[in-house]
Amino acid sequence: MCGICGVLNIHSSKPVEHHELRGMADTMLHRGPDDYGTYISPNRKAGFGFRRLSIVDLSGGHQPMSNEDGTVWIIFNGEIYNHTDLRRELEQSGHRYFTRSDTESIIHAYEQWGEKCVEKLRGMFAFAIWDEKKGKLFLARDRIGIKPLYYTEHDGYFIFASEIKAILAWQGLRREVDMEALYTYLTLLVTPSPLTMFRGIYKIPPGHLLSINGEGAKKIERYWDPVFVDRGLEMTPENEIVERLRDLLTESIRLRLMSDVPLGVFLSGGVDSTLNVALMSKMIDRPVDTFSVAIKDDAISNELNHAGQVAQFFHTNHHEIVITHEDFIKFMPDMVHYQDEPLSDPVCVPLYHVSRLARENGTVVILVGEGSDELFAGYRGYALMLNFFIKYFRPYTILPSWVKSLAAGIGEKTFGPLKADFLRRAAEGEPFFWGGGIAFTELEKRKLLPGIKQHDVTIDVVKGWYDHYQEIYPDAHELDRMIYIELQHRLPELLLMRADKMTMAASVEARVPYLDHELVRFALSIPASLKIRNGQTKTILKKAARGIIPDYVIDRPKGGFCGSARNMVNGKIVDFAQHIISGSKWMKDLFDMNVVKEMFDHQRSGTADCGMKIWLLLNLVLWHNHWIEDRTIDVHR
Repeated sequence: MCGICGVLNIHSSKPVEHHELRGMADTMLHRGPDDYGTYISPNRKAGFGFRRLSIVDLSGGHQPMSNEDGTVWIIFNGEIYNHTDLRRELEQSGHRYFTRSDTESIIHAYEQWGEKCVEKLRGMFAFAIWDEKKGKLFLARDRIGIKPLYYTEHDGYFIFASEIKAILAWQGLRREVDMEALYTYLTLLVTPSPLTMFRGIYKIPPGHLLSINGEGAKKIERYWDPVFVDRGLEMTPENEIVERLRDLLTESIRLRLMSDVPLGVFLSGGVDSTLNVALMSKMIDRPVDTFSVAIKDDAISNELNHAGQVAQFFHTNHHEIVITHEDFIKFMPDMVHYQDEPLSDPVCVPLYHVSRLARENGTVVILVGEGSDELFAGYRGYALMLNFFIKYFRPYTILPSWVKSLAAGIGEKTFGPLKADFLRRAAEGEPFFWGGGIAFTELEKRKLLPGIKQHDVTIDVVKGWYDHYQEIYPDAHELDRMIYIELQHRLPELLLMRADKMTMAASVEARVPYLDHELVRFALSIPASLKIRNGQTKTILKKAARGIIPDYVIDRPKGGFCGSARNMVNGKIVDFAQHIISGSKWMKDLFDMNVVKEMFDHQRSGTADCGMKIWLLLNLVLWHNHWIEDRTIDVHR
């Protein structure tokens, strides 16, 4: 795992310099403490910077790396799990290798197949290739979006990096808030691709390529889309689907054991992490290193007993850490630095601390369970939303327009914010499901930001996802649509982004077995009726887990990682949040602070759960203080 960055001089009179690349790369020291490198093309139009966390071929994987004659150069962040198979194929075609690293297979794959090389790669990746002969820069982000990649254009340069902070190190780059991104963030918890919270800085969406030549002609295109419909599975016996699912997950775990450094597992004691432990324990000749975290005096967050049971059952080498609310507050200034842009999930804090625990115990590579709940419908909210859609929302949409409009007006004054917004969506012909994590509804934002006229921004983003899916798969089950929406935004830009940013903050690499693209392809083809049955979630994966992990793990009610914002954002954290938010002049100028105060009153009294909304605003203000105003918050006040 690494940090990559680089520039392409499009029409500046100033050539690329090594010290500029070094300055960018050194902002990402946490991503790559083991090695450093730069490359500048002979004409000094293109340059790469690199920081390395050594995982595979420790002595021979130095980057930037070139092909045999130095006409193709690469910097690469991620892992290619099928690189040895690719190597055999490419060597048979005449390519010569000089290292054992997976990086070199990407170079030769590009030489062999051009931009279509990404279709051959099995893994997680963000990479940049400079083709000297063609004078072209080529960037790619992996299919699911496990690895981030950002870019901007400034003063005659095209600039890119694994993290926004490296781009911001470029001299003269202005830092401004993108108000369109801010408005969507307030609902969707993180800015959707290609936007970021910084105006003019963008992220390459999952499954997309970007190429740009020396004159600045740029092309962005999708090479992979998570829409797979294997009609044959509808007629396939369930036991055959279960066996195929087991085989694919086992293969995915096996591939992700590729490492020259110690590996471990983050263990909550739930189905996903326990399956990781169970399958991994069969493939290695030592106890699996497992790591768990809890929050002191917070019973909802504490799954240490469950994790301990699993650790004992599989005889793992288990490690635990308990953090306090003081640890939360102390870490927040560093958190917004590592995040780059706000990621509104308090799980970032325990995730960082358990990552640091792993690193301190010598474990550099960690298997995590992200993606399972999205692919196999594991959240209870999915079942509730699906039931609500079928029984109420869909029938309601066929009523006369005047009835829907009247009901929406009554609902705004009578119901809670989410139900009221469902009525508004139905009345205005908008999609039902916007994502598994929603903070402020459109109705709430109109009160929260009375001076901002961005009311259609978030709606247009969500509708765009639905329209694209509808065009490809018009008769899809509603659950399949919901899962697709999650794979378009919440999974890559929030859940996977938090995993990347917080593990890399501790110089740890996270691997995601449930998101092997072959497994994803199969999972998305499984009929919805096998994922949620009689209101029970994750049915098919639990069937696949029977006999591999203990029944008491499978039958235990699902709990979120350390609970949720409902339990994490309380007590001292609420006090700290109100102090920071109420002290922000930027917030006072933009937001209705009376509405904000009501949120704190509700959270303290327990009359409404405003934990996520408070965390979202706290994260936003801390980000603005750090990145826009360039000032430090005293967390000890």
